[in-house]
Amino acid sequence: MDFIHNIIENAKKHKKHIVLPEGIEERVLKAADHVLANDIARLSIIGSPEEVKAQAASLGLLNIGKANIVDPKNHPKKDAYVDLMLHLRQSKGLTRAEAERLIVNPLYLGTLMIKAGDADGEVAGTVNATGDVLRPAFQYVRTKPGISVVSGAFFMLLKDKNYGHNGIFVFADCAVHPDPNENELAEIAVTTAKTARAIGGFEPKVAMLSFSTKGSAKHKMVDKVVRATQIAKEMEPDLKIDGEMQVDAAIVPAIGKSKAPGSDIAGNANVLVFPNLESGNIGYKLVQRLGEAEAVGPVLQGMAAPINDLSRGCSVDDIISMIAITANQAAELY
Repeated sequence: MDFIHNIIENAKKHKKHIVLPEGIEERVLKAADHVLANDIARLSIIGSPEEVKAQAASLGLLNIGKANIVDPKNHPKKDAYVDLMLHLRQSKGLTRAEAERLIVNPLYLGTLMIKAGDADGEVAGTVNATGDVLRPAFQYVRTKPGISVVSGAFFMLLKDKNYGHNGIFVFADCAVHPDPNENELAEIAVTTAKTARAIGGFEPKVAMLSFSTKGSAKHKMVDKVVRATQIAKEMEPDLKIDGEMQVDAAIVPAIGKSKAPGSDIAGNANVLVFPNLESGNIGYKLVQRLGEAEAVGPVLQGMAAPINDLSRGCSVDDIISMIAITANQAAELY
C-alpha cells in the first residue's frame, strides 16, 4: 500500500537506530532481516548472540549480522545502565540489587539503551504483554516535556479517498487512556497532530469530537471537549483545530457547513480526537470492520522517545511497518 511504502521510504532517509528486545522470536528476526537488507533502519537485537545467530541460520536469514546484537547478561555497558537506573529511580526505592536484576530483562535493557542515547526507539510486544512493554518505558523514558499523558493513535486507511486526507484519518486515543481530563485531552490532540505530520506526512486538521456541535447540546461531557479545544489552541496556536463537533459535521462537507458555518475544520477534518477511550476504541473498530478500512497502529505517542507495542498476533509485515513508523517518530523528535 502507498501509505506504508511512503513511511518506509521516509524511514530510509533518517537511518534511525531501533532496538528489538525480543531477539530470538522468529517473526522479529524475519522482519529485522528485511529491514537490514533494505536499509530501512539501524537495529540492535537483544538476545544471546549464539541463540540469535543459530535462529537466523535456521531460518536462512542472511542479514542479521548487520545488526548490533546485545547479550542482556553480558555487555560492556551493563554497569553504566545500572548506574543510570539508580540515578533515575533510587528515590523511588530502587536498590542496586534490584537494578542488576532488572537490567538483564530485555525490555528494561532496551529502554535504558534509549535513555542513554544508544538507540532512538523500540519495538516490542510479539511475546510480551502491553503492560510489560510499557512499564519500563513509563519509569525511565517517561513523557515529552509539557506532556503528561501517553495515548495511542491509529491511521485509518479508507477505500473512499473523498474523506480525510485522500482517505487517511488519524484516530486517537483508541488504545491507552480510559478517561482523559480536559488538559490530557488537549495534550492528546496536540500529540496526535504531530503524529499525523511525522508519520502521515500531511498537515493535520483536528476535530475534537462530541455528541454536540457548537453548543447544540449542553452537558459536562461537552464542556470538557470545549475546554480541551481551547487548551490545545493555547498549547499550539498555529494548530488547525476546532470543536466540539459531531463526527458527521467533522468529516462531511455539506453537514459541516450546515452545523458549523465558518469553521475551517468542519467537513474537512483528517484527525479525529475522541473524548474518551471507550468511544475511540469503538469508533476505530466500527470503521475498520464495517467500513473495511485498514487500521495501522496503535502508534504510541507522548513518550520522550518512541516505544511501540505490537499485538502478539502480529505478522512479519506488521513488525516491519512498526519499525519504520518508530523510525519516523524518532526523526520528528531528534
